[in-house]
Amino acid sequence: MVRSLSDATAFANAAAMGQIGIDPDAAQTVLKKIRTGKDQVDSLISQSANLGVAPRLGANPVGTAIAAKYSDRANGGRDSYAQALRNLRAQYEQVETAIVAAIKNYDEMEAAGVRSFNNKA
Repeated sequence: MVRSLSDATAFANAAAMGQIGIDPDAAQTVLKKIRTGKDQVDSLISQSANLGVAPRLGANPVGTAIAAKYSDRANGGRDSYAQALRNLRAQYEQVETAIVAAIKNYDEMEAAGVRSFNNKA
């Protein structure tokens, strides 16, 4: 996860700085897959809210503590399923933003090339 996050960050930074350009036609398939993935993760995040409901394990202190621990691990803690989904969604968002920026960069590079060519003609 850390490696993919750093890769996504490096890609996003390069796109934001105008160092990467992607042909819009070629990028559409990737964008479609990213957006489909985001939609699926959003659905899982919505469904994961039910996981955080503390089970009924009795009114004794041990049952209460275990129920709270279960609820935290399922829905709220930093190592929880829900947090992992939120992290994945953030990566999808970051890569989507980077691809859109790279498309914009490509369009600007193309326009600059056309201007340069026209100035020499």
